[in-house]
Amino acid sequence: MNLISASPRRDRLRIAIQKNGRLSEPARALLGSCGLSWRESPDKLFCYGDNAPVDLLLVRDDDIPGLIDSGLCDLGIVGRNVLCEQASERESANFREWRALGFGLCRLALAVPQEWDWHAPTQLLGKRIATSYPALTRAWLREQKVDAEVVVLNGSVEIAPRLGQADAICDLVSSGATLSANQLKPVCDLLQSEAVLTGPVTELDPELAETAQMLLRRIDGVLRIRDSKLLMFQAPRSAVADVLRLLPDAEAPTSFPMDGGEVLAMQALCHGVVSWQRLEELKRAGARALMVLPVERMLA
Repeated sequence: MNLISASPRRDRLRIAIQKNGRLSEPARALLGSCGLSWRESPDKLFCYGDNAPVDLLLVRDDDIPGLIDSGLCDLGIVGRNVLCEQASERESANFREWRALGFGLCRLALAVPQEWDWHAPTQLLGKRIATSYPALTRAWLREQKVDAEVVVLNGSVEIAPRLGQADAICDLVSSGATLSANQLKPVCDLLQSEAVLTGPVTELDPELAETAQMLLRRIDGVLRIRDSKLLMFQAPRSAVADVLRLLPDAEAPTSFPMDGGEVLAMQALCHGVVSWQRLEELKRAGARALMVLPVERMLA
């Protein structure tokens, strides 16, 4: 049986993820945190869902938008940079970003030699820009009304100026160490990128839409509690307002009266870091018996 045939009707959700690369393991970890498990095929290209009708297709990241566009896959996890580049190449594309996933953070940036005294994009007039993202680079140049040549390279973009292939580059940047090693400096960001969940612009078949909504609820729950903690404490009624002002990232707390109602036992889900310093500030505001608990799962 051909597991990846483009049958017109399927009852199992198919998700494309990167087979190898920086997004591969985090994508699997995220889906695993959603309670999904799989059996991997001998060729390690297909994973059949064991406990839910959700299968994985393991592919090159550049192939993921096209698989969504053609209907061979229903959802995918890919970098926003790849998604936007391929969307810019097509007149109309049946894929869009569904969710930002918060990992694989980087940016698509214009970088020039360190000796350049950078002032404005007009300095690129008549220059050559090496990039693996020609569609996004050309779109940005049009916005800036700058006539420059785009030199398309598939790898080692950062070395192009040293080899005389280009005057500047447009490439993905995370720490900036590679740019520095090649005597380049970033001067302008074209796109802030991260891993995203992508899906079709059009609606999924009803058989798949319900499973997709289940997966979205679980992903939202996982992302919501990624840096969340349950804070439990006690506070006199007179101090509650001061304490809550120190919890701007918390959801509305629940409370229970104690000691005849003058003291409240409270708990609040905090979505930011609950540091020792923060606990000390809460204590000074009147909170006591402070306890921070991890949150394993959450379903709104």
